Amino acid sequence: MENEQGKAKALQGITVLDLTRLLPGGFASMMLADFGADVIKIEPPGQGDYCRNTAPLYTYESAYFMNINRNKRSIVLNLKAEEGKAIFKEMVKRADIVFEGNRPGKMKELGLDYETLAEINPRLIFCSLSGYGQSGPYRDKAGHDLNYTGFAGILDGTGEAGGPPVMPLVQIADLVGGTNAVVAMLIALQARHLTGRGQYLDIGMSDGVTAWLGFASAFWMAGKPTPVRGQGRLTGGYPCYAVYPTKDNYLTVGALEKKFWVGLCRKLEREDLISRQYDTGPEIREILNEIFRTKTTAEWLEILSDEDQCVGPVNDMEALFNDPHTLARQMLVTMEHPREGTIRMPGSALKLSATPAEMRMRPPFLGEHTAEILQSLGYELNQIKALEVQGVTSSYEL
Repeated sequence: MENEQGKAKALQGITVLDLTRLLPGGFASMMLADFGADVIKIEPPGQGDYCRNTAPLYTYESAYFMNINRNKRSIVLNLKAEEGKAIFKEMVKRADIVFEGNRPGKMKELGLDYETLAEINPRLIFCSLSGYGQSGPYRDKAGHDLNYTGFAGILDGTGEAGGPPVMPLVQIADLVGGTNAVVAMLIALQARHLTGRGQYLDIGMSDGVTAWLGFASAFWMAGKPTPVRGQGRLTGGYPCYAVYPTKDNYLTVGALEKKFWVGLCRKLEREDLISRQYDTGPEIREILNEIFRTKTTAEWLEILSDEDQCVGPVNDMEALFNDPHTLARQMLVTMEHPREGTIRMPGSALKLSATPAEMRMRPPFLGEHTAEILQSLGYELNQIKALEVQGVTSSYEL
């Protein structure tokens, strides 16, 4: 059935109880919410999700929070209180997925682990997203993205030859962990369609980046010497796949295939370099550096625009979000916010023709939907007020 916009919502009717905070869980649950799932952020009293207070701010609200929390509802619930646990269990009866990002064992300590909740709702899918997973000697270790990418060998291979490891701009392990959680939840929903039962999902962020080492780990798997930082095929070892300085910025060259390298050399009027595609010496690098420094990045992109070439700019945020391709792909979206006016955020990377992502709801205030959700469970307004006095819940009124 189609909604009022004329497009079906792929995950309409799916309810997700989201207990995660910060980037990995927020990004993952937003992916589900963009396609129609009713994602209910269950936030603790006080500050709620940590990233609500993370810079940068618009005026009052965190832009970081806004970027990963559209299309969700928020309820404040103290899960350490018995009344809070009772409310949560009532919500579980009607839910499809519980998504949590606590330390391993925390949900069991609260009496809200999968085994307990599956007795209430056998169809429940329970997804735990953690740094090192629910088993193994590191399961209880604290960590952040940098620790996981270091553990998985990504940092060891990232940077200039002879230099230190370089930290990436984006949180790779966090994002692959969140994406893996979404994939696992969708698989579990399909499995439930076949079996009628839910299951437990154990997603480790360190596992995610380890599994991403397809090309990098192939050398080790085959018993060959592994690439040294800055010297691998895809990490700066060859002139055909590198970043070069231009007159005003940088240019990325990804001419791995012979045809791309030949075309580039001919366009540069340096056919003598064709045979040196995999030359690892400094001479060819300096030749190309000198050539590319003669013009701006924009000039090089124009010169090479009519060629079948793998070249591109090194954008900053201003250039990226003003690029006509970014705009054409709807990767910058805006929403109206009652406190901040027009807010901006990245669009959905998933483009589906019949069931597209929708920007239905702005990111919620802390506890904005507490009363609404509790009333849907049968609570009267006087009961809700009593719960607020007891510190079990809180509500936000616009």
